[in-house]
Amino acid sequence: MNLLDRAALVIVGAGIVGAAAWCFQICDAQTEGVRLSSASAPTPIAVDIRGSGPAAAAAAEERTPEDAAGRTALTTPDAAWLARVSRATGIPPRALRAYAGAQLTVMAEQPSCGIGWNTVAAIGSIESDHGRHGGAVLSETGYPSPAIRGPALDGDGVAAVADTDGGRGDGDTIWDRAVGPMQFIPDTWARWGADGNGDGVADPNQIDDAALATARYLCGAAAMTDAAGWRAAVFAYNHLDTYVDDVAATANRYAVAGASASG
Repeated sequence: MNLLDRAALVIVGAGIVGAAAWCFQICDAQTEGVRLSSASAPTPIAVDIRGSGPAAAAAAEERTPEDAAGRTALTTPDAAWLARVSRATGIPPRALRAYAGAQLTVMAEQPSCGIGWNTVAAIGSIESDHGRHGGAVLSETGYPSPAIRGPALDGDGVAAVADTDGGRGDGDTIWDRAVGPMQFIPDTWARWGADGNGDGVADPNQIDDAALATARYLCGAAAMTDAAGWRAAVFAYNHLDTYVDDVAATANRYAVAGASASG
């Protein structure tokens, strides 16, 4: 069903400092909220988080809407909205569809969270240039080619995370590596993996799945309805204040461009 027809802008009071940095850390994020509405007039909302980590129990209490086959009930962003906002923001349409779809799905599951598409998009930008890092190409099916892998988390300038999945997800049997367009490590994906495209498989390499997992992770960390909550959620994704600032700056830029395109 097409619900995403307009976007409204609310700028969260987050610091805007530091240069964007590639994140190959234990990442999960939330960003500033521009709520997308099925109404003709947009509903603005701000979102942030500075929590210590995801509240898995709280997230589990709000069950995902499912169809008769037990699959996640998905919502599809409006095609005209996608075209306008993609042109205005420079976000590839296929990636933007995943980010907006994640917001719409989580809005239905957890309406109190306040997750915004522009926050998810900002994280996708910083983590993998929307699935294009290193010359990768994001296909219409939502998979980057070649697959995106982070460096070994071997403690050399990064966290030390010994292999948790036998190399099944990241191809490394000694150390874990971040995987896919939103850079999930295998252990985090095992807890937060999602099926965003409704194919019955939760795959961190697929952008709909990864974007939905990101949105749920952020909402599990904190409600994103004010600046403090928004910063806490993004901080939970990557424990660096500079990362939170970079996400805020990018999310604000997307919010301004998206609101202008939708006005």
